[in-house]
Amino acid sequence: MSARRLSRDLHPGAWWAWALALAAAATATTNPVLLLLVIGVAWVTVVLRRSDHPWASSFRLYLLFGVVIVVVRVVFRILFGSGLGVTEWLWLPEVPLPDWAAGITLLGPVTREAVLAGLYDGLRLAALVICVGAANSLANPKRLLKAMPAALYEVGTAVVVAVALLPQLGDSLARVLAARRLRGVPGGRVARFRGVVVPVLEDALERSLTLAAGMDARGYGRSGALTRGRRGTTGTLMLLGLGGICVGVYALLDLEAPRWLVVGGLVGGLTCATLGFLSAGQRVQRTRYRPDPWRLEETAVVLCGVAAAAGMRLLVPVEVRFPTLDQTPVVTATALLVVLVGLLAAVAAPPPRMSLPREVGRARAA
Repeated sequence: MSARRLSRDLHPGAWWAWALALAAAATATTNPVLLLLVIGVAWVTVVLRRSDHPWASSFRLYLLFGVVIVVVRVVFRILFGSGLGVTEWLWLPEVPLPDWAAGITLLGPVTREAVLAGLYDGLRLAALVICVGAANSLANPKRLLKAMPAALYEVGTAVVVAVALLPQLGDSLARVLAARRLRGVPGGRVARFRGVVVPVLEDALERSLTLAAGMDARGYGRSGALTRGRRGTTGTLMLLGLGGICVGVYALLDLEAPRWLVVGGLVGGLTCATLGFLSAGQRVQRTRYRPDPWRLEETAVVLCGVAAAAGMRLLVPVEVRFPTLDQTPVVTATALLVVLVGLLAAVAAPPPRMSLPREVGRARAA
């Protein structure tokens, strides 16, 4: 038997759990070095473990979106100011505003601390978006719908259609650009941009609507007969569960609240929410053809993400995770290792199954 690992598609839930855990690690810090490392971990994992399917080529759009987020946050800090810091880098003429806009400044002095604050916040939000983009590029959205719990089946149909829009947008962009190159369409960059945007958006939207119509024709999201009493019981349990969780989380954040309120709210809320999910799941009767297996590789991938998220909060000191704006960010070896644990998911996951020869698939996904 060959020692080479067999190619197979990892369970989509494993990739989403890993990506959300990596995003949780990114939200736990504003250190730009750690955030860039998180983005690098997501990028390397996508490069090593993405397939040649259309949704795999959408990761570059998330990277571009992350750059736009960082630029917009920094520009907003410059335009609207914040009164943050004293190290002035640039002075812009301040625009007077009416009295009802008191507390808001337009332009004025630009400080180093304000620009760095916008940069740090933008990087954190960009890392969150890119982690979600990594999951969207690695996991098959249609197989994700098949793996949805029965209680989330109706909501999952709409979510999968929405999630599939951006990968289809990337595939439509590649096909439209290839068609224009084959036709030898002339024009500068602005003209090419205007000639590409409308066909790409139209094609991606049409394919998403076709996917929604196909799923509706096959009975996706149909709940069947349900009595009024059963529907009321399910709704009541879900509302009680949500209320209990909110009370428990509020009491957990409020140091003056009694501890019994934390335990009672969280335990009671989770119990009611679980009963509500079970009640909602019983109204959906469906079968699964060739369900995706959950094996040791899926568990290892999830544990890599969870270890990165837990290690970021438990092992990395607060002064490393949240550097001050007047000092150079400090990175320790422990912090670097904690983030790099997430990269082990690319090692634990098996090679993806390609629909084309590996060389052609890599060229198409690049």
